[in-house]
Amino acid sequence: MAVEDFAFLIPLLPALAFVLTFFLGKKLPTGGAIIPIAAIATSFVISLLITLNLLANPEEVVNQSYNWFSMFNIGILVDPLAAVMLTMVSFVSLLIHIYSVGYMSHDKAPSRYFAETALFTASMLGLILSDNILQLFICWELVGVCSYLLIGFWYEKPSAASAAKKAFLTTRVGDVMFLAGIVILFSDLFKIFNGTIPEGVYILRFDEIFTHIPEIAALNANILGMDVSHITIITLLFFGGAVGKSGQFPLHVWLPDAMEGPTTVSALIHAATMVTAGVYLVARTFPMFIAAPDSLMIVAYLGAFTAIFAATMGIVMNDIKRVLAYSTISQLGYMMLGLGVGAAIGAEAVGISIFHLINHAFFKALLFLCAGSVIHAVGTHDMRQLGGVAKVMPITAATMIAASLALAGIGIPGTSIGTSGFFSKDAIIESAYLFGETTGTWIPYALSIAAALLTSLYIFRLLFMTFYGKPRTDYGGHESPASMTIPLSILAVFALVFGGLTSQRFNTFVSETFVNNFVHMDIAELASIGGYHLASHAGHEPILILWMPLIVALAGFLIAFLVYGLKIVNMDSLVSRNNPIYKLLYNRYYQNAIFTNFFSVKVIYEGFAFAGRAIDRGFDWIVKWMSDLTLEAGESLRQFQTGKVQNYATAVITGVSLLVILIKVVMEVL
Repeated sequence: MAVEDFAFLIPLLPALAFVLTFFLGKKLPTGGAIIPIAAIATSFVISLLITLNLLANPEEVVNQSYNWFSMFNIGILVDPLAAVMLTMVSFVSLLIHIYSVGYMSHDKAPSRYFAETALFTASMLGLILSDNILQLFICWELVGVCSYLLIGFWYEKPSAASAAKKAFLTTRVGDVMFLAGIVILFSDLFKIFNGTIPEGVYILRFDEIFTHIPEIAALNANILGMDVSHITIITLLFFGGAVGKSGQFPLHVWLPDAMEGPTTVSALIHAATMVTAGVYLVARTFPMFIAAPDSLMIVAYLGAFTAIFAATMGIVMNDIKRVLAYSTISQLGYMMLGLGVGAAIGAEAVGISIFHLINHAFFKALLFLCAGSVIHAVGTHDMRQLGGVAKVMPITAATMIAASLALAGIGIPGTSIGTSGFFSKDAIIESAYLFGETTGTWIPYALSIAAALLTSLYIFRLLFMTFYGKPRTDYGGHESPASMTIPLSILAVFALVFGGLTSQRFNTFVSETFVNNFVHMDIAELASIGGYHLASHAGHEPILILWMPLIVALAGFLIAFLVYGLKIVNMDSLVSRNNPIYKLLYNRYYQNAIFTNFFSVKVIYEGFAFAGRAIDRGFDWIVKWMSDLTLEAGESLRQFQTGKVQNYATAVITGVSLLVILIKVVMEVL
């Protein structure tokens, strides 16, 4: 049998590992960690072999589809886009699980942890493998449930339980939008088929959806006096789902609080699963987005804004995990920007965005695991209490530096020398410049450059505050065990060299996702439906544009070194409650007060409470009225209950007489 025939095992093995670990883990060493590790390792091997086969034959995708019920199916699709995602998710998840053996060794519930992370991985792999939008949505919801369980893993802590609920409820807003988009899409396709679906046609399978994009684009709805294409409505609803899962403004507020779970969970959510699901959704449905007027413009604008917005908060956080959380939100903004610039560069946008997603998975997992290594050794999240950690944790410090260089995007333009982040983030920024040239809209490019400066500033600030100088407290500390440092070293290698080794081949490979034996889309024709004009001069940007990301990255490093390394600036005057800018950033633009305390509590909670009280009082009045009516009727009828037989006999005779008269009258009339 060919390896492609085993593709169904990629999500199935971790799912089986969940069941076995949940029931048997307590009886096994390290909470049964070996079960999910073995299962995910097998999934990785299968994914890698399928990817290598696809590299040799990119047009021959793996598609296995089976009838579920009626016009719906269960299916597997492994094309270039899915293949690279499967390989990355299984690989990074495998390393995180191995690292977790040491990190969770002193936890009281390791079997529950490994069971939940196995299910989390299985759900994400199932989402990627789905060949239809309904199956993808089901796995999408499973990912959300798993994130709730893992963020609230230490549920006895009120802050963890609260963060889990916040994540679940916030992402539900996007999920409802995503589901609404699927309902409208199904309705449109059903209408296109005139209500009669031919046998063997699965209406929500991606090839079927893509085939009917022109017909869907021809349908319009009148909204506030404006004709809006149905495909624009559908894609924006899909994007709403992606905004929730992938932490885009304004539904990003759950991500920083997700740090309440174990650091390994943060690494899993922020690098390999959950947050990448939204980016994958937009990439998977990219033919719909490029055929939808205005949708990609909104994706580009919101992505660029999210990148700069989150970065401004990252530069003032003192909790090492929160800095990385805002970094994730910012980098997700870059990925969405990379997809949005498809309005100018077409399908190549999928390649550059997913390339950054893959590279980000390596260096962000590494950053979180390095943070976990520090926390595991010294017992604090607060960077203000650290300093000089490199002396006691040299391996952790070296791998953290590698990850930071990748995040900052350090490399030499025009060469193959550079970190992974350099090759993918710079490609997005350069495409944003091309987007500006093509559309005349320069805001996304300007925001992406500013975000690159702040990215370098906050990550090198973290490095200098944590690893440089003298210890600011007596935290002790020691290097982590090999089960933790070996995964760190492997990820560090990928963070440094993966981008340079694969950049050209990767972008070409993934950009061909929509040209194969499963779907064969003319992206240029779809772009014309959406009203986009694709650029024809990519790769000829001015030399200053090519060097600008590196210039701002080095500027960010220099500022961090002068301020936090050499301490030439007295930060006490800046880091003060009297500084309104610092106060605004440190309080996260008062998002918690606005979204949680005001909107959630005042508007939603108290609004529903008021409505509930009004409805309750209404029902109380109805029940009381019916009760009073019944009592009064009973009181009236009781007057006839005298207990005298002659009265009852008189009533019966009178009733029967009236009934006889009535029957006789009716018969004569008829």
